[in-house]
Order: sequence, then C-alpha cells, then structure tokens
Amino acid sequence: MKFSSAIRSELIRSTRLLFGLTLLLSTAWAQTNGTGQQQAVPALVGVDNSAAAAETYNPDTSDDRMMTPPPVSGQTYPVASGSQERSNYLNAGLSFTSAYTDNVLGGASAHPLSDITYSVAPFVTLDETTTRMRLVLGYAPGFTFYQKTDSRNEADHNASIEFDYRLSPHVTFSAHDGFQKSSNVFSQPAALQDGTVSGAVQVPNFSVISPAADRLSNLGNVGVNYQFALNDMIGASGTFSNLHYPDQTQAAGLADSSSQAGLAFYAHRVGRQQYVGVTYSFQRLLSYPTIGRNETQTHAALLFYTFAPSSSKLSISFFGGPQYSDTTLPAGLMALKSWTGSGGTSVGWQAKLTSFAVSYSHIISSGGGLGGAVNQDSGALSVGQQLTKTLRALVSGGYAQNNIIGSAQLGVSNGHSISGSASLEQMIGQHFAVNLGYSRVHQSYSGIRAISSNPDTNRESISISYQFSRPLGR
Repeated sequence: MKFSSAIRSELIRSTRLLFGLTLLLSTAWAQTNGTGQQQAVPALVGVDNSAAAAETYNPDTSDDRMMTPPPVSGQTYPVASGSQERSNYLNAGLSFTSAYTDNVLGGASAHPLSDITYSVAPFVTLDETTTRMRLVLGYAPGFTFYQKTDSRNEADHNASIEFDYRLSPHVTFSAHDGFQKSSNVFSQPAALQDGTVSGAVQVPNFSVISPAADRLSNLGNVGVNYQFALNDMIGASGTFSNLHYPDQTQAAGLADSSSQAGLAFYAHRVGRQQYVGVTYSFQRLLSYPTIGRNETQTHAALLFYTFAPSSSKLSISFFGGPQYSDTTLPAGLMALKSWTGSGGTSVGWQAKLTSFAVSYSHIISSGGGLGGAVNQDSGALSVGQQLTKTLRALVSGGYAQNNIIGSAQLGVSNGHSISGSASLEQMIGQHFAVNLGYSRVHQSYSGIRAISSNPDTNRESISISYQFSRPLGR
C-alpha cells in the first residue's frame, strides 16, 4: 500500500532526526558544562523577552533578543498559569480514571451504546533547561478497559520531544515531534484533549474525530531562526504530519492522510513590543480515499503582526494574505486551481493565576480523515483559572468547518466538528489530585458512516492521580 510505504519512509526520517538530535544534545551538554561563558535560552511562545533596545547589539541579553512571533513559531500558547511554570524537573506519576460515555461505538452501532470505562495511565516527563538549551521528553502510555464492550479494550501510546538550542549567539535551532496511538475519541490531538491553542499560520487538521477507530498520528516540526541585527530576524521551518487508520472496517468513510510543509519568514521588531513581518509557505497535502489519491499543493505569501508588551504576559497576533492551490484529483476527474484569501488571529495571556488563549483561522489545510484537502474555518479557546491554592479549573473548546476542495466532483459532503470540555482539579497534599471532567463532541459529516449514525458523544469522568517531581542538577 502506498501509504504504508509513506509511513515507513516518515518513520525512518523521524528515526534519523531523533538520532541527529541525540548527537546534537550530546554536544550541547558538553558545551553547557564547559568553562566558557554560556548563552541565554532562546525565546519561546508565550514568554516575553522584549525590552528597551540597547545601544549596542548583544544577542546574549534579554533586551536585545527577539521573540519568535506566534504566527511563525509553530508553538502553542501555554495553558498553565504563571505560578505553575516549572523547568529542570523530572515529573512522573500514575492516574486512575473511571468514565461514563454515552457513545462508545460511534457509527459501528445503529444506536448509541453507553458504557463505563476504567483507565490506568502512567506518565513520565523530563524537562531540562540550561543557558543554551531546553529539552522536554514525555511518554504516557494508557490502558483502557470497558465494562460491557470488552472487545474495545485498548492500549494507547503518547510520546513527544521538544528541543530548542542556541547554536550560536545569533542562531537558534528547534525540533518538536509527537506520536500518538489511540482509539479513544477523548485522546484526540485537539483542544478537547488539553486546551492547547495555536496561533501558527500552518496547523495540520485533526478536527475530524472518529469515536471508535484505531488511529496512528504523528506531527513533527524542525526550524532554525537567525537574528542578524538588533531588530531583524529570519527563519525557516519544515513540518510533516501523518494520520493512519489501520483497520478501515472501523473507519468507514474516513481516509488516511499526510502532509509536508515548508515556511520561510522575515520579522522586524518595532520599538520594544511590536513585530511585523512577511512569510512564504508551501504545503503538499495528500489524502488516500478508497480509490486513487488526492493531492493539493498550496503557496501563500502572508503578512503578520504581533503585539507583545514587555509589561505583561500578553501576545496578540494577526496574519493574512493570498493563497494559491493546485489540486490533482483521482484519475478521470478534472484538476482544480484557485486563488483564495488566508488569514487568522490569536490572543494569549498568562498571569499568575489565570491563563487565556483564543484563535481563529481561515486556511487551506489537510483533510484530517476526509477525502481531500479542505478550505477550513477553525477556532479554539482555552481558559484556566487557579481558584484557590489547591483548586484549578480549565474550560476549552474547538470548532472547525471543513469544506473539501472538489467536493462536487468527488461526490462527498462537507461538515463541521464542535468539541468542548470543562474540568476541576483539586490537589490533596503535594502528590495527589482528584479531577472531575465533562467533555462533549458534536459532528456533522453525512457522508462518513463511522460518524453520521451517531454524531454526538458525551463523557463524564473522575480520576485520581499521583505524581512526583525531582529537581535536576540541584
């Protein structure tokens, strides 16, 4: 199968990337523990590093270092409040969750089937920051058991790596990769999962949610930024994603997909707190319907603006410009070419007790399980509040309208997804926590049998978790 070959190719590429990162990390460790003067860690999204411009350009000072604006950074806004930020720690733990779900089989059943599940989920995270490098490694397997439909018992895997390193006083390298295996609708890589919000101009589409299908997904990003003057920066990045359904009988109407994208940008800092710039982006979006292959290539030239005042943890961004698409449909169907407008906005705010992020975008994106690339309107919202010293609340949600390019020729229908969740977490002592949560997913995709029969899913859950943290190098 062509897609299987593509998956093997991407896995080999990811293995090489991780091997290269290991070598680079070894070099970074050696340099960090040397006797020479070290450089400051690069700016990250949601962390403000801008201040009054110095008379002499010195990228080692926070006054001179530029942040990478959210539209081109490829990062998400953090959901933890300022009081919860922590680095140089080894975090590990275990959670037990019991949940009631009113639709565990989705379109595989003529009527919604409810069940109670029990889950065990260990996790471990290594977060290390030095003067030149930041490394975050995470792994979280999960085991879910169904009370009645035990044929749906599953084992999940979530693995991620984030690596940022200052190659020189002027150049910053970053690489991020995340892999997920799951068949649980509430383990999707979306705002429903953890409340993350992105302000990037390129975001792979994972908005189509199959309640009961085994799913493999992978998302990776590699980039480099070069601040060549006091207020000027250039950069480039590459992104790839894969979505694969191993058992097509569980995912009737859904299609495997993959994407590769490249981006180059120029950013100029205006004063101490504003950034303007231009970016060029390219995407190759592939979908593998039942017959043939659907490929869309896009080119976009976008202007962006970011306002990030040094006096607060606030960031506001806009981007917009023309986007061209060239779509090749399966054999016998006419190719499609068109110009369209692309744009979006995002706002992120982080205080000591409160976090807030919201975004909206209108872009051409990957199909995310549909039969081809889509013109997508999407939005995400996340609000976190530390109510007391030990009690925290989080509300998040997402919306996506997916209009398939060439839907009339393909004979498929468009649709939308809406998801939302709310949770309360009460800490008990330093290591234990109790979490109460509610989540809901509503979808409208009439041509997808795995979803259309039973488009709504509700879930109520209670979990008890234990975690501990060990400082590194202290």
